[in-house]
Amino acid sequence: MIRAQLALAVLLAAQTPHTADRHEFVIDNFHTESGVTLPKARIVYGTYGHLNAARDNAVLLPSHYMANHHGYEWLIGPDSNDRALDPSKLFLIATELFGNGYSSSPSNTPEPFHGPRFPVTTIRDNVEAVHRLLVEDLKVTHVRAIIGFSMGAEQAFQWAVSYPGFADRIVATSGTAKAWPHGIVRLEGQIAALTADPAFNGGDYTAPPRKGIEAYGMVWLGWLYSQEWWRREMWKINAPDRTLEQEIENRRRTFFANNDANDLILQARTWQRHDVGRTPGFNVNGGDLERALRSITVPVLYMPSETDLYFPVGDARFEAQFIRRVSLVPIPSLWGHPAGAGGNPVDRAFLNETIGRFLAGEKVGDAGKH
Repeated sequence: MIRAQLALAVLLAAQTPHTADRHEFVIDNFHTESGVTLPKARIVYGTYGHLNAARDNAVLLPSHYMANHHGYEWLIGPDSNDRALDPSKLFLIATELFGNGYSSSPSNTPEPFHGPRFPVTTIRDNVEAVHRLLVEDLKVTHVRAIIGFSMGAEQAFQWAVSYPGFADRIVATSGTAKAWPHGIVRLEGQIAALTADPAFNGGDYTAPPRKGIEAYGMVWLGWLYSQEWWRREMWKINAPDRTLEQEIENRRRTFFANNDANDLILQARTWQRHDVGRTPGFNVNGGDLERALRSITVPVLYMPSETDLYFPVGDARFEAQFIRRVSLVPIPSLWGHPAGAGGNPVDRAFLNETIGRFLAGEKVGDAGKH
């Protein structure tokens, strides 16, 4: 069943399908930052291509909000198709965040951690679990790059701070190294909309709280695209005859329709709590974001969307000034947040070209200015 990992409204039309092998890795007695130990923590992941004999052709693709391991197929394909990641040359590992409904989540974990009793997992929890997956299961101790969109970008930054020599390069699109207050408030509004449904029942619902999930999706939609996207009625690119009222109703019925409410909230809490400045070693006096970012030693390609309301370009510019080897390349798009996942053909081409050049060692953007 296609879940709402594609419900970021990232309209990935006209893509070439790719074959991914699905896997699962289980960690016994996984200790979370919240202090709770999960008896079995499961990570679902997909792989494309093959690991070479030297085990040095791997690229990590950590997933974004409610996504599965197919979330980066806009980057994957032959060089001849102008894609940045050719699976005939690279071994691509696409991991799924805790809480997406497949990896360990409130919806699929037995008591005493079922539903609202599942611990709030952090971005660092996810990075730690995936580090164990790579090193223990796949015997991969180094990757050529970590490429992340949105919450995947949050993970990419965390990797660069927690494991500074693990990747040769970092790519972050439409995502920041810290969840800033405006984003925390936005997510809190979504959670409040969902939990106001009496059917939610504190998370111990007997049937999905549909009205609450719809309200959650409507708040999400209001922030998803730019104001100019709405003024120009750009949804009509894919649905020419659809009115605004029809577009809203279509999104109301489909956004997150197949997701569990507790899963939605868990990943929102994970998002809210992200701050690389709170990484052990940098977390004195509430955290030191600047020092954590200055600790990053590898080249970073930082690609905020110019019109993103989730992760505003101003936040990216603020963070970039502390990263020594950063190339800050804003995505010139009206598509808001989805621009960072190739939400339309123009953005997709821009991302693939820029990321491909960066991975090849070419200078892009304003490298070295920060």
